[in-house]
Amino acid sequence: MKKKLQKSALWLLLLLSCNYLPVIAQSSHLVQGTIIDKTTGEPFPGVTIIEKGTSKGTVTDMDGKFQLDVSSSQSTLVISFIGFLQQEIPLVGRSTIEVELDEDISDLNEVVVIGYQTVKKKDLTGATAVVGTDKTSRVTAASLGESLQGLAPGVSIRNGGAPGQGAQVEIRGVASFINSNPLYVIDGMIADANPTMNTNDIESIQILKDASAAAIYGSRAANGVIIITTKQGAEGTPKVSVSAKFGIQQLPPGYNMMNNVQFAEMQRTQFNNSGLTPPASVGVNFDPAINTNWYDEGTRLGNAQDYNVTLSGGSKNSNYLISGSYFENKGVLIGNDFKRAALRINTKNTKGRVTFGENLVFTNSITNSPGTGNPFYDMPLHLPVIPVQDSRFITGANPDGWGKGTTDAVTYAWNPVAVNAINSYRSNFAKVVGNAFLDVDILDGLVYRFNAGAELSFDHNKRMRRAGEWHFNQPAAPTNIIEDRSLFSSFLLEHTLNYTKTFGKHNLSAVVGHSQQHTKRDVLSAGRTDLQSFDGRYLNTVSSATGDPIADGFIPVNYTISGFLGRANYTYDERYLLTVTGRYDSDSRFGADNRSRFFPSVAGGWRISEEAFFNSSLVSDLKFRASYGELGIVTVGSWDYIGFLNSNPRAIFGPDEQAYVGATQARLANPNLGWERRSSHNIGFDAGFFDDKLTISAEYYNSLSEDVLVNLPIAWYLGNLGGEPAVNAASIRNRGIELAATYRSIKNAFKWDVSANMTTIRNRVMDVGNLGEGIDYIQTGITRSQIGRPLGEWYVLKTDGLFQSQEEINNYRNTNGQIIQPFARPGDVKFLDINDDGEINQEDRTFVGSPWPTLQTGAQFNASYKNFSFNMQWIGVFGHTLMNGVRRDIDSYQNTNFRADISPWSPDNTNTTDPRIGVSVGDPGLIDNARLESDRWLEDGSYIRLRNLEVAYNFNSSLLQRWNVSNSIVFVSGQNLLTFTKYSGLDPDVTGNGILQRGFDNGNWPASRIYSVGLQFEF
Repeated sequence: MKKKLQKSALWLLLLLSCNYLPVIAQSSHLVQGTIIDKTTGEPFPGVTIIEKGTSKGTVTDMDGKFQLDVSSSQSTLVISFIGFLQQEIPLVGRSTIEVELDEDISDLNEVVVIGYQTVKKKDLTGATAVVGTDKTSRVTAASLGESLQGLAPGVSIRNGGAPGQGAQVEIRGVASFINSNPLYVIDGMIADANPTMNTNDIESIQILKDASAAAIYGSRAANGVIIITTKQGAEGTPKVSVSAKFGIQQLPPGYNMMNNVQFAEMQRTQFNNSGLTPPASVGVNFDPAINTNWYDEGTRLGNAQDYNVTLSGGSKNSNYLISGSYFENKGVLIGNDFKRAALRINTKNTKGRVTFGENLVFTNSITNSPGTGNPFYDMPLHLPVIPVQDSRFITGANPDGWGKGTTDAVTYAWNPVAVNAINSYRSNFAKVVGNAFLDVDILDGLVYRFNAGAELSFDHNKRMRRAGEWHFNQPAAPTNIIEDRSLFSSFLLEHTLNYTKTFGKHNLSAVVGHSQQHTKRDVLSAGRTDLQSFDGRYLNTVSSATGDPIADGFIPVNYTISGFLGRANYTYDERYLLTVTGRYDSDSRFGADNRSRFFPSVAGGWRISEEAFFNSSLVSDLKFRASYGELGIVTVGSWDYIGFLNSNPRAIFGPDEQAYVGATQARLANPNLGWERRSSHNIGFDAGFFDDKLTISAEYYNSLSEDVLVNLPIAWYLGNLGGEPAVNAASIRNRGIELAATYRSIKNAFKWDVSANMTTIRNRVMDVGNLGEGIDYIQTGITRSQIGRPLGEWYVLKTDGLFQSQEEINNYRNTNGQIIQPFARPGDVKFLDINDDGEINQEDRTFVGSPWPTLQTGAQFNASYKNFSFNMQWIGVFGHTLMNGVRRDIDSYQNTNFRADISPWSPDNTNTTDPRIGVSVGDPGLIDNARLESDRWLEDGSYIRLRNLEVAYNFNSSLLQRWNVSNSIVFVSGQNLLTFTKYSGLDPDVTGNGILQRGFDNGNWPASRIYSVGLQFEF
């Protein structure tokens, strides 16, 4: 079906483009002919026929026929169509010809953007992944990162399900303890590709993974580079493209929690086990009419809408594209939604030796949420015997009577409905991103380019807190309103010279240039307490509040990066390839002595399949590649290399005892801060088999991040009150293998292709600096990053089942005969005494699992038959461990609801993994059972997911063609339909809590199932 879509899409455009071909003198020879599809034998409309060496040309009609006046009966015709092999047909006196077109299944001649240059895919020497937008556009995604999941080896994507939330993107592990975000380049402008960008505007995506590919971006490329090229107009009559998609979002089933009757019975058992009187809420005052399902109360059926209209066209010397889009996501949590409107204008014009144009997008996005709390944590914990609202909860501080914990029904879980009604947080980002460029052909093969880019964002955040309470023992807080307004600006100026020349078998392309970018953010904040309300409606301006004013203003970001860049690509006889790259960068965020650094790289390739001695009917293409280079990453703020002054101190001087303002340096600074740098080795090969029906690409990479920033301890008596300053002292190594393969079958009416990729990532901490005698690790809560081990590995107590009797407790002793858990009772968790000191304490913690997957995979299957097409995408992540923080609180039994399938230990129920139940106050055994630093809460996070399933139909009827409508496609799709996992949380695709706690699920927003229907057409 792909081929039929191409025929329909280009037929009208190419037919009308004939009107733009220049008129020349009458030709002396008329040739006519027919173009047919070699596979199906059907006539081929929309094929371009040009007389070689001239601008004379035409296109075939709907019957595949054409006529063309050419200069001579000995002319040669060049026949081409996108996706098919170009042919040159000498006429040798003929007036009538018939040509069969064969589909080009090889993508080796595909042009790849590598930063300041383009090269053919077959000439790549670095590790570069090219992701087609035909794959990314199939999923409903608010951000580019989310749409890339599972499509490229070496690229790890973890998605949050919140409306407007960006994805966590990691390329080949992490280079730092602080930041793993790649660098984004949009049409030559270095800018953030956050959810404010419309993914439907994207034409191509290139991911630069190794140092050779990314070194042209030097000091900011250590986490990889994602280059985005947006759509452009093409020569021909104006074309309008329209797409619309509507999808229903549905959450996966929540935790299976007890209803009111089950909870009351279990809580009575809990208190009775501890010899206590059960609370009145489950005893004498139990109300069977109150049975709150907090998951149902806090969630809803969400939806996602995506609409796009594009007008494009052009002539021989100019083209344009104008697109408008609207995306809306009504979240599955009440009170959460995201809206984005965008307008894009891309133009390009040529006048003689000068080409100029711009790529510009205006976006306005609005995110609404309560701005506080986490319902996916609170909903399973909240008690079913507490109503959402009730008159008995009405107080001066809680005028609407929102249900919350009481002394008779103790819980500290937040009421999600109350939070949504009391708090509101509205974020509005009005953004302009784009670039203007000017190209001048100075000499044959030498082109000068001036590129000016800008990213401007006018941001407005508004927070309101109304009267009310949403949890037990909530501290008193006044109503208030706070507004933040900020202006973000980033300006880029670049001058480059590109040189391309072919000397016989030698081909050289090179670029040199200078780049400078200045980034700044100004913030102004104002607010006031004590909102006014009339008839239940609050006034929502700062000036209408009557309490204490709040005001602040600062510049958190202000820096400049300036760099000189260069790259040379050399090819000899399409067999031997060499790439040399270097960039010299200076960054104002470092001290004067450490502000500049050079980042080099070199790569080579050998296409052995072009050698005379290589003769294989099986292997159609084989290229080996290797590279080495150095990259940088900036993880510091604009001012970290200088000290902060505290201007609050006051001193009294003089006889009049007048107070004078003083200043002290509250935090020590490190003036020698420098870049975190990453050196990278890469070895790989690209191979094609059976005339490139089967293509395979494999990589081995080994990167070492050095001078990684780490906070080393400083004695308090040295005057350091604001935390330890960062020092370039640590190092991290990442190693792994990447493999991608594709097989295509296109010779029959039923066409299909299947592709798959896999990635292994093994990271190790190599150094952490001088943290003190015997300390070779960084501790972060329940994770530890230790030399020789992965980052953020779980460091907890190990358990060994449950004690079944008092005798077993008494017999559990260390080698000195000391009882290890003297306060335990039968049914309590047995912890391992790792250091054999006779007690369970922090010294018994050990490494139990890593949050880093050992294997990540993705697979896609496409098929087409006549007018039908089918797409299926899968992802798989294996070999990592997650911390289920929500289950930890649920199964601690204290002040929460209980799982419906809980089976606490008792003398009559010993065949269980759930410990005994009781009230932990005064019971050390129950307190120990609930320890956070325990492997009780660690679970296998491996999963396989059906990421997307789509069925489409192309209406190519003659009626639509009479209306000048082509590419009319209707489709239905399902996203995240199936997930196979042992993980008991809502979703194993956990975003975590930063790099060092990446697998901590403390109420992760799960991915929704999305059922969509859509339509797209052109006219």
